[in-house]
Amino acid sequence: MTVGDTVESLPVVRPPIVTKAFDHIVLNVEDPERSVRWWVEKFGMRTHRLEAWREGRAPFPSVEVAPGVIIDLDARTPRGGPGRNVNHFCVVIEPCDLAELAASGVFDVVGGPFHRYGAYGNSDLLYIRDPDGNVVELRHYGPSQLDGPC
Repeated sequence: MTVGDTVESLPVVRPPIVTKAFDHIVLNVEDPERSVRWWVEKFGMRTHRLEAWREGRAPFPSVEVAPGVIIDLDARTPRGGPGRNVNHFCVVIEPCDLAELAASGVFDVVGGPFHRYGAYGNSDLLYIRDPDGNVVELRHYGPSQLDGPC
C-alpha cells in the first residue's frame, strides 16, 4: 500500500484466515489486585477468575469489558515502562487447523498452537507477530483440534 491508496483500490484476495471478533488484550501489570480494583471501581467491570488466581489456580485475573471481551491483568512478564505494557491482543478467527497454519510459513509464528482458556471458555490458539513486531493471538472456539486439557 502506498500513500494515497484506499482500501477500494487494493486487489481483492482471499485471506488465509477470517476474523470474527475481538477477544482480549493482556496488560503487563505490577500489582493485579490494584489493577482489578481500578478497573472495577472506575468502570464497573466484572472480574473473571479472581478467586482462582488468588488461590493459585489461574495465572492471572481478568476483567470483562463487554460480554466475551476481557482484559487479562498479568504480573508474570516484566513491565516495559509507562504506556508500554501491552503484551498481545487477540482476535477470534474461523476454525482452522492451527498446526497446519503454523507450518505453512504464512505467518511469523511466536508460539503454539495451544489449547487454553479465553473469554468464551477453552479454545485453540496460535501466537504470531505482525510486521511491527506486535504479538497477535489467533483463537478459535469450538471442538479442539489439539490433544490435552487447557
